[in-house]
Amino acid sequence: MPASYQHETVIVVDVETTGMLPEKGDRVIEIGAIKMRGDQIIEHFERLIRPDFLVTREIEALTGITNSMLQDAPGSRQVMTDFIDFIGHYPFVAHNAAFDQKFIDAELSRYGKPRPTNFNCTLQLARRIYPDPLNYKLGTLVQYKKLKPALTFHRALADAEMTAQLWLAINNDIMQDYGFTFVPFDLLKKVSLTSKEQVAELLRKAAKDALHNQLDTTGNLFG
Repeated sequence: MPASYQHETVIVVDVETTGMLPEKGDRVIEIGAIKMRGDQIIEHFERLIRPDFLVTREIEALTGITNSMLQDAPGSRQVMTDFIDFIGHYPFVAHNAAFDQKFIDAELSRYGKPRPTNFNCTLQLARRIYPDPLNYKLGTLVQYKKLKPALTFHRALADAEMTAQLWLAINNDIMQDYGFTFVPFDLLKKVSLTSKEQVAELLRKAAKDALHNQLDTTGNLFG
């Protein structure tokens, strides 16, 4: 496989929010993202976002993000505009990606920005690749794979950095177990959407095909 295909770029992202339900008015209060090319981090993005209402004491305690920190933070429109510039057309990786995606969608929809559709989820991948962790929370998987833990959980950039480590660990484990020299984003997305019982056969077939054919690569974030 040409070397250029081994350097796909992805955006590893995490958001901290005022609650669980954007449809009920919960908002993003911090977004952190890492732009990765292959196994190299090439750029970081980290912003607090002023929600224009007070966050609860529970959220302050969980995240360490206080109302005083948010008081002078920029608003959502400014931050999400900068975020769109940062991500370009690259696809996303997140842990429990459905959560991050629905909040990012909600913020971007406020300003008529295109909503990213090409997400991959390290939680879903880990469920299909690793049979025996105690659970599939990010912190548990970081410990399970003996990765470097963040000093602070539930801050967006720190969680994105741990998700990036987990993403690379999953890539490396699949390469070692199935004989790939490179595992494309689109194949990993198929893995995350395949039943656990069928994943091994999918990867064995893909590895065999990769010996003779060019595998699909990342594609576009918005389509």
